[in-house]
Amino acid sequence: MDNITPAEAVQASALRHIAFIMDGNGRWATERMLPREAGHKAGADNFKTIVRYCKKIGIRVCTVYAFSTENWKRPKREVEAILRLLTSFVKEAEDEVGTTMRFIGDVDGLPPKLVSDMRRLEAETAGNPYVLQIALNYGGRADIVHAVNALLAEGKTSVTENDINAHLYTAGQPDPDLIVRTAGEMRLSNFLLWQCAYAELYYTNKYWPAMTTADVDEAVYNFAHRKRRFGGLDKPDSVKKENLL
Repeated sequence: MDNITPAEAVQASALRHIAFIMDGNGRWATERMLPREAGHKAGADNFKTIVRYCKKIGIRVCTVYAFSTENWKRPKREVEAILRLLTSFVKEAEDEVGTTMRFIGDVDGLPPKLVSDMRRLEAETAGNPYVLQIALNYGGRADIVHAVNALLAEGKTSVTENDINAHLYTAGQPDPDLIVRTAGEMRLSNFLLWQCAYAELYYTNKYWPAMTTADVDEAVYNFAHRKRRFGGLDKPDSVKKENLL
């Protein structure tokens, strides 16, 4: 994978879906003696740069963890600042040519006007070749519970993995191939718990506002060198199931 471009690495490694846990906005601000809200503003600005770059190098699906179900525990002022940034993004996102916008999570728990604008944006951008999924009021456990309750409402008494996949907030999109978390934390924090069963994990110590496109390249190259066996072995040593019967 050496001496190839990031776009070539994306193609060679079949990296279709990258997901970001955008961590460290508050700490980035605190270290600069700024209010935490300033960190979220810097993070929101950098979010646009990073997701546009992912699209540029050919990653078809990008998911970002913008606001978790647990984030309501933050101070009211900080939550309000995050919601204002989301409102601004939704108004500007119409200019994201070629991108399907999806908002995943219990979005009905957000302010009604924001929800209305998000649904309108989803409808207007549907069918575009690149997909940006923004997880809002999202929790991985709640996602699974949501899917199970939907299946129960349909009268299901027995379910398959495909049934659950079809009722998750991410239904219709491939599972993430690579999850990138910033700010040095090494946990999933209730993000895409079902979908990340075989995702590769990549951690960086950089705070989200400080992450650059070069850091994305490093994550992509790292992913390209991984061996993804999905529970099996490398091809030369693999054993066909029928030979064991």
